[in-house]
Amino acid sequence: MIHAVIMAGGSGTRFWPQSRKKLPKQLLRLYGDRTMIQQTLDRCSGLIDPQHSWVVTNAVQADLTRQQLPDLPATNVLVEPAARNTAPCIGLAAVHALQQDPDAIMFVMPADHVIGPVEVFQEAAQKAVSVVQQDPDQLVLFGIPPTFPSTGYGYIEQGDGGHGVYQVQSFREKPDLATAESFIESGRFYWNCGIFCWRADAILKQLEEFEPQMRQQLDELAGFIGQDSYQNQLEYLFPQMNSISIDFAVLERATGVSVIEAPFDWDDVGSWLAVPRLAGEDDNGQFHELLRRRKHN
Repeated sequence: MIHAVIMAGGSGTRFWPQSRKKLPKQLLRLYGDRTMIQQTLDRCSGLIDPQHSWVVTNAVQADLTRQQLPDLPATNVLVEPAARNTAPCIGLAAVHALQQDPDAIMFVMPADHVIGPVEVFQEAAQKAVSVVQQDPDQLVLFGIPPTFPSTGYGYIEQGDGGHGVYQVQSFREKPDLATAESFIESGRFYWNCGIFCWRADAILKQLEEFEPQMRQQLDELAGFIGQDSYQNQLEYLFPQMNSISIDFAVLERATGVSVIEAPFDWDDVGSWLAVPRLAGEDDNGQFHELLRRRKHN
């Protein structure tokens, strides 16, 4: 069964003054009629049941997250007591998903990206799931074909493969401009958009190999899920976990990592300047009025 895992722990600084700690980007309506986190869950409709969808957020944003996602069971909003980066975040979701489903396949995504069309996204998600079903140890990433030599994204280099699925040859950190231009010219590199697919037990197995203390802490915490003492154990164990991204913790160390060339449109909406691009606004002042309203409402 597919489980959606939505990472929603953003601090809310890039869209100031409208976004702030209690109201980060994912809880805003920046594009379309729904907030970004609502659109993220909507994108999974028909493919993943809300009962098998999880949001990992923080205590400040948890109540508003539950209000915005009324179809999601309240217990499926997992609250981190401390910010510990994406490896503990994903590990926390994995142990909860496994309590529900020992064969859980996790489809992991950030809460604050714009992606479309929905049907193309869902076809790509199903393709990733099929890769995992064929090889339960496989870790699947999505790579965005770059449209310009960005120095702000990490890159994934494709290795052997075909039909849009490749083994990962290497990961490259945010490059300088000349290096980014060489990546574009080679035609072998993708932007790393932070969307992943794998079995829950497979990612925990990888954490056991590369972050054994974290795996031990997650296993200990898993034993308290559903018990009255769970919250106390979460508040005790989670802040002790190594603060590290899933990329550094696992993906850049592991074998059996694949990248799928994303067929969908994607934007991480990194700042206010992205809004007119997404809205297709011209330069006749319409966007500037939109921006003024959204900043001050």
